[in-house]
Amino acid sequence: MRRDDVEVNFFRAGGPGGQHRNKSETGVRIRHIATGIVVTATERRSRSQNLAVAFSRLEKKLDAHFLIPKVRRPTRPTRGSVTRRLTAKRRRSDRKRDRRPPGDD
Repeated sequence: MRRDDVEVNFFRAGGPGGQHRNKSETGVRIRHIATGIVVTATERRSRSQNLAVAFSRLEKKLDAHFLIPKVRRPTRPTRGSVTRRLTAKRRRSDRKRDRRPPGDD
């Protein structure tokens, strides 16, 4: 990502952090011009730390934006897995049938 691709703005973050945070512009807002994705970072008192956090967030959002999901090809269960599933069901039903009181058949 080049510096020309983003627009960086600094603003007063406000909130807890004292006079340093309330009087200086430590909040960072980055907008990726091509996609319009905007991220902000205001949790630190340092502008450089907020800038680093905002760039990492932007990188994650851009990765998610440009991710192309794999095409899922439908598959069928194997003969062995079908056999195992059906035998397990049969055993379970036999076990439940054996729990019934005599004469409920």
